[in-house]
Amino acid sequence: MSLRIVLHREIPEDPELHRQWNSIAHQTERPEVFYTCEWALAMQSSYRASLKPLLFLGYEGDDLVGVASLATDMAGKNVSFLAGTTGDYCDVLLTHPQQRAEFIDALFEEIVKMQPDKLALANLPSDSETSAALQDAGRKHGFHVFVRPAFACTRVELGSRAQREMLKAAITHKKKLRQKLRGLERAGTVRFAHLRSWSAIQPALRGFADAHAARFLAMGLRSSLATSERRRFLEDLANRFSDSGVATLSILTVNDQPVAWNYGFQFCGSWFWYQPTFDNGWEEHSPGYCLLARIVSEACDMDGVNVVDLGLGAEGYKERFGNCTRQTLHVTGTRSWRRHLQEIVRYRVATVLKKSPKIESTVRRMLGQR
Repeated sequence: MSLRIVLHREIPEDPELHRQWNSIAHQTERPEVFYTCEWALAMQSSYRASLKPLLFLGYEGDDLVGVASLATDMAGKNVSFLAGTTGDYCDVLLTHPQQRAEFIDALFEEIVKMQPDKLALANLPSDSETSAALQDAGRKHGFHVFVRPAFACTRVELGSRAQREMLKAAITHKKKLRQKLRGLERAGTVRFAHLRSWSAIQPALRGFADAHAARFLAMGLRSSLATSERRRFLEDLANRFSDSGVATLSILTVNDQPVAWNYGFQFCGSWFWYQPTFDNGWEEHSPGYCLLARIVSEACDMDGVNVVDLGLGAEGYKERFGNCTRQTLHVTGTRSWRRHLQEIVRYRVATVLKKSPKIESTVRRMLGQR
């Protein structure tokens, strides 16, 4: 039976479609919370001012078998994953992975009709076969496709029961962790909590977001939570997951005062360390580090959790826990040979600069003087 593609320029409010979508998200080779209908709906609701959804649905007869949740900028010139700015992993979803090439080929046929300037798909897992299918379909439809490494996401694979016990013991005996916990305990009663219902999460979100913004401001940076869109997105996401236990706001408190948070997810065997922060006033005690240690330790006792995923970002503290990584890719496609070469040259130059901090510093200084 041939594959039929249906395009929606807005995600319909259709409970049956949402159910089928999430069924596919759970069946895909490596399920991720970022692939769910709830994630796409929260993006559509919160980022209306900057993104226009493009939902491609693949049907065999009346059966939904494929989902590609994409978007364009407001001018319609650039096509991206709808979750590209918020999802640590992004991919197309298929009930039958062997249909990937057929589905992505049909996807390109529809995208070509829109005449975009550029296709930019961020955070595609390198262990997905989508990358190869995109390259093949791109060449067929006249696109120059460039695939480059993006981020290596640090992960804690929990392993067998014996490996979990060894991991827990290693965490418990970390000298730094014991010192930091003692420092917190001298200040008062230390507690850890995991909020999983909307009624529990909602009142705690304001303090979390304010602490995140304040922490970045102290470093001379701008937090993503300084924007109303991002705050709205996290609120909407937690509300949509409601009491499913997927959205999990973990909090470390001292004398009932929150000092560290992680807005994360428990989904299909993964506990995601998605957006953490801590109160600047407690920095000397490393409360974020203590909270992560607690999450990994608790995950070791949970039969339904196989990995603690620390997500995007190369923060040094992650290396103290991680035992493997998952690579992501950035895929760009354009019909312009000139733009294609520019993309490659920019990447090559940036790679060289990162390998030589001295050269990078010189270039940045020269650019700053222009």
